[in-house]
Amino acid sequence: MSTATATPTPAGIGAWLNVNIGLWRLASLMVAAVVAAPLLVLAMAWLTPDTEVWRHLSDTLLLGLVRNTLVLLVSVGSGVLLLGVGLAWLTAMCDFPGRNFFDWALMLPLAVPAYVLAFVAVGVLDFSGPVQSVLRQWLGTSVWFPPIRSEGGVIAVMVLAFYPYVYMLARSAFLNQGHHMLETARVLGLNAWAAFFRVTVPVARPAIAAGVALALMETLADFGAVSVFNYDTFTTAIYKAWFGFFSLGAAAQLAMLLLLFIATAVYAEQRLRGGSRYHVNLNTGEILRYRLKGTRALAAVCAASVVLLLAFVLPVSQLALWAWGVIGEELDARYLSFFGNTLFLGAIAAVLTTVAALLLSYTHRLKPDPITQVAVRISTLGYALPGSVLAVGVMMSFVWVDQHINSAIQWLTGEAWGAVLTGSVFSLLLAYVVRFMAVAYGPVDSAFDRIKPSILQVARCLGAGNMEILRRLSIPMLRTGLLSALLLVFVEVMKEMPATLLLRPFGWTTLATRIFEMTSEGEWERAALPAVTLVLAGLLPVVLIVRRSAK
Repeated sequence: MSTATATPTPAGIGAWLNVNIGLWRLASLMVAAVVAAPLLVLAMAWLTPDTEVWRHLSDTLLLGLVRNTLVLLVSVGSGVLLLGVGLAWLTAMCDFPGRNFFDWALMLPLAVPAYVLAFVAVGVLDFSGPVQSVLRQWLGTSVWFPPIRSEGGVIAVMVLAFYPYVYMLARSAFLNQGHHMLETARVLGLNAWAAFFRVTVPVARPAIAAGVALALMETLADFGAVSVFNYDTFTTAIYKAWFGFFSLGAAAQLAMLLLLFIATAVYAEQRLRGGSRYHVNLNTGEILRYRLKGTRALAAVCAASVVLLLAFVLPVSQLALWAWGVIGEELDARYLSFFGNTLFLGAIAAVLTTVAALLLSYTHRLKPDPITQVAVRISTLGYALPGSVLAVGVMMSFVWVDQHINSAIQWLTGEAWGAVLTGSVFSLLLAYVVRFMAVAYGPVDSAFDRIKPSILQVARCLGAGNMEILRRLSIPMLRTGLLSALLLVFVEVMKEMPATLLLRPFGWTTLATRIFEMTSEGEWERAALPAVTLVLAGLLPVVLIVRRSAK
């Protein structure tokens, strides 16, 4: 009887493999350095504060900025919490007419950017809009209507725009809870409300907190919606400091203050959670839903219908009417150029970001040591950073690089080239990659988790190198994750407004910046066609989310 013996790996091959892994880790560290560089540059901006601009800001705007930001955080956070958790409980744990429809339809507002919902609300509900005009014709000129251009108006729009983040995660958490947990609560005599507050919500708290945190990040990062309402926040102040006072340093310092708000919000949520640990038995049986009848069923249908109408159906219908009225004037060569610029930036940024995410995830599989883990965490920080903050950091980084490039060229040739990287498409693409790295990394890393490690080990034992394993084995098995990452980043880049507005090269207009230009002038109808295009594009990732949720 013969016995199989393991063949020792030659020392040269082992050394080459270590060097190869080292190169992969070096590449992942370079990606982390690219993400961290704008933040370091922003932090260094405090070494040389612009005293005159800061004196003006402190005398006129600073206290108002802090107050408005705090009001938005508290109000929008409370609103999305109540709306998202309440609707998630209805669709996941209750049975009423239309539940199957509302279950997925309430995710559709994710496709409508907040700034699109904002200008539709102002265009329809403002004093000169159709609603107030009709009311004055019916009830006389003395009829009172709450002003839409108000603090309450911007809060309502943001709650309707961002509640799906909480709804989506809370609903998933409710569905994944073990049905035995609710059965035990019923046996112990708890009614529906008591089981909701004492069992379901505490167990789903991590998912709910994550959804609220996402909504608050989007609130802090928003520029378009608050601009439509003329509601000053740190994002609008950054824009004014840059283009109004022409002070990039003051814009950088305001960006760091905005980051301080974000870090404080994240730290506060972690402190509130404390040392709690959560364990959930995944639901493996049919959920025993509370059957609503009579007035309760009617109230559930009305609540879900009103939210869906206000957040999706009515805004999209109004956009379609406006776009149909001006399509003959707006659908011309200029619009096609805006659309082409948007597609170009979205496609290039999606490919670059997905490739970088693939590199990070594969390196993490090859060498999951603390250094690689830190590189991954740093590289995926960008999604927590508002586009305006990243734009300032990227611009200051490129200004510094351009200065040194011109100094070297001038020393060699006696002439300076001027701006090489500043104001280029490359700076815009870099901001997109940094901003949306986490968006691409999630689907790619999840797809990697579904590949059995034994498959890769067998390929390595057969003599395949890391690059060959990635090219011939991993990438074909990662098709779904890679396509999801490409699609999600593509759509996010199409909708991104502040970074595009601040970093775009001269003469470059995208669909998002076209909407900003038209809404700044009150041309709601002319902003409708690019808005409809963005909404249709935004429906693609929502469809993906709904399909995954159904599975």
